[in-house]
Amino acid sequence: MQNFHKIKRLPPYVFEEVNRLKASARASGADIVDLGMGNPDLPTPQVIVDKLVETVAKPRTHRYSASKGISGLRKAQAAYYGRRFGVKLDPDTEIVATLGSKEGFANMAQAITAPGDVVLTPNPSYPIHAFGFLMAGGSTRSIPAEPGPELFRALERAVVHSVPKPIAMVLCYPSNPGAHVADIEFFRDIVRFAKEHEIFVLSDLAYAEIYFDGTPPPSILEVEGAKDVAVEFTSLSKTFSMPGWRMGFAVGNQQLIAALARVKSYLDYGAFTPIQVAAASALNGGDEPIQEIRETYKRRRDVLVDSFTRAGWAIPSPASSMFAWAPIPPELAHLGSLEFSKQLLEEASVAVAPGIGFGEHGDGHVRIALVENEQRIRQAARSLKRFMDRRHNVMPMRAASAQ
Repeated sequence: MQNFHKIKRLPPYVFEEVNRLKASARASGADIVDLGMGNPDLPTPQVIVDKLVETVAKPRTHRYSASKGISGLRKAQAAYYGRRFGVKLDPDTEIVATLGSKEGFANMAQAITAPGDVVLTPNPSYPIHAFGFLMAGGSTRSIPAEPGPELFRALERAVVHSVPKPIAMVLCYPSNPGAHVADIEFFRDIVRFAKEHEIFVLSDLAYAEIYFDGTPPPSILEVEGAKDVAVEFTSLSKTFSMPGWRMGFAVGNQQLIAALARVKSYLDYGAFTPIQVAAASALNGGDEPIQEIRETYKRRRDVLVDSFTRAGWAIPSPASSMFAWAPIPPELAHLGSLEFSKQLLEEASVAVAPGIGFGEHGDGHVRIALVENEQRIRQAARSLKRFMDRRHNVMPMRAASAQ
């Protein structure tokens, strides 16, 4: 396997080391509070499940489906964008259904990347944002994950110093893992820059509906003329708690959407038709299920921030997403995110995701997922306090012995 070109371009999967420790601890009987993987634990709303069951009983839905998504699903996504963002989309030419946003990114990379092409990707960021292009034979150049002046300075440097000139940039707001948010003025500046330098924009909006301050995150497609340069990826995984259903979308620029649709036509027949029918019913069914899921994550966020901070680890309160992006406690920062995550798992039975897994600029942080209920989060905080207390007791002893 070491001789395979694409495999050699992929580094060892950082999370696997923590996953092995987690599995070993559970095999030994440990009760692990797992705040590591962003795997929603909430059940899919029953009305969506009922539509799946109803549809799967019809034998004709067991045949091959449509690679770009059945017509009713693409129309439902267009209607959602119209309601939520005020954006008009053509279901036939500006929407492709994907097997989750992750597959959409990976196959878009296959569609548009030539060997050696440069793509600008956030660091830290969700791994597929960079590695989708690396697997397609491209190269990546890091840009800051947080929106602001430094991001634009990095974009300017990249255009001047990258050879060849970048073909695209990836954005993710609300961001994973950092939970950063961007406003519409930021997106206007991005569209202006992309047009000026003839760069495509690939926007990841998977967390559009998980926000806590009352201000819905915008879509880049709300900017006039954005469809000239931008495609946006969304997912039902978090919006409707449907992670295992693998249902997402790419929408926007017709040239990019056509390229993605063509690649997918060679690779898959789309999601199982009953899943697509149920997904369409979810999008057409109103906002009540979304609001309930959002409120659940908000309660968990509040409990996490309060209980962990009182336990001795100050957690910044995220305004959106289902994650907290937490700096390692200063007295333990020397461990780095991987070793800190391992010790927290081994000594406190709390699993988090090491920031190094999202890029080298994430190493001073860990990502904490809101995927356990409030009781379990408080349990994790009690274990954390004991962990922190032991650390505080050990450090003065080490200092005394050093003297």
